[in-house]
Amino acid sequence: MFDKDRIMQFLRFCTVGLSNTAVDFTAFFILTWGGTPYLLAQVVSYSAGIINSFFFNRKWTFRIRGRINAGEAARFIAVNGFSLLTSAAILFILQDLHHGNLWLSKVIATGGGLAVNFVGSRLWVFSEKPLIDGGV
Repeated sequence: MFDKDRIMQFLRFCTVGLSNTAVDFTAFFILTWGGTPYLLAQVVSYSAGIINSFFFNRKWTFRIRGRINAGEAARFIAVNGFSLLTSAAILFILQDLHHGNLWLSKVIATGGGLAVNFVGSRLWVFSEKPLIDGGV
């Protein structure tokens, strides 16, 4: 039922994600502690891990060789943009609509972004045959 290679790939993705999350959470809470509005802090902190994520996931998680091409970079930006929107929307709902705990809201929002990011990265960004090329 479970493919060992896919499980290992997901675990590598999560390991890279842990380092990105550490940067994200640190920047987010420093920014919000300093008075930056939480949605702006979310955009800035999330963006801080994107470059690291691209290179480590490309080389280590999905084992892509060769040169980076514009289509791959554009797909990566699109998936991460959608993941950011997903996590910001969850954070907004939990914070503004439900007045939840900021730490717990951030954790839940991060989980939602992780799911979107892995599926998009595996099936579209770092796939040898992306489901949708989009001409990019």
